[in-house]
Amino acid sequence: MNHDAYATLRVSLEEGIARVTLDNPPVNVLNVALMADLRHLLTTLRDDDSVRVIVFDSANPEFFIAHVDMTLVDTPDAFDKLAADLPDGVNVFQALGELLRHQPQVTIVKLAGMARGGGAEFVTAADMAFAAIGRAGIGQIEALMGIVPGGGGTQYLAGRVGRHRALEAVLGADLYDAETAERYGWVNRAVPADALDGIVDRLARNIAALPEGVIAAAKRAIVPEDLAEGLLREHDAWADQFVRPAAERLIRGGLANGAQTRDGERNLEGLLRGLVG
Repeated sequence: MNHDAYATLRVSLEEGIARVTLDNPPVNVLNVALMADLRHLLTTLRDDDSVRVIVFDSANPEFFIAHVDMTLVDTPDAFDKLAADLPDGVNVFQALGELLRHQPQVTIVKLAGMARGGGAEFVTAADMAFAAIGRAGIGQIEALMGIVPGGGGTQYLAGRVGRHRALEAVLGADLYDAETAERYGWVNRAVPADALDGIVDRLARNIAALPEGVIAAAKRAIVPEDLAEGLLREHDAWADQFVRPAAERLIRGGLANGAQTRDGERNLEGLLRGLVG
């Protein structure tokens, strides 16, 4: 199995742990290349019994996954080739989250930068996430683009934080710091930035060293919720908004004013709020 063939990922294997570093400059947008690499990696690892834990981090200290590639507004068919073999009832973005959510290995995110939109959905779909205090940020920014989360975010978030806080996050469209995300239940723990690697690595090694069958038994007992109906509702809500003029205006306006650049992404909420009115 060749793990050097990915354009947007760095992968290393060590003692039952696959360490996956996302590297898709400049800000790790979830574009076709990154989504294809993640899907291929997760699918390949499903049948690798030697891997027990998958740890995700980012090569970019500021951004984990910025969000879904906003240039989708100009190339709406860009993801079509990834949709050819999807399970029934899910779109291409939801399919990535469901693949991650049902992965047989334990999946852990080290969140040391920002994750918005599809990036936040990826974090929330993982089994566990640990966030660096003072550096991590997570948010569902889609409302400021005239849409709603369409990659599982509404369903995953409601399961993590409850309906009332999910509505706050989706409609408030703010960036949440590590401590608030922990308090809400969006991430497992907020930890000091200089302790993040040590805490996650110790946990990953302890899990990988468990006796044969324990991980599978735990994941079989603590099974992911069946979200089939919710994902259909989410897709319909997202697709209905995406074709409205406001969504196109806001997404194009965001790109024209610095979205998907390092400077623009540092305060993307502020940039987009300036366009909403």
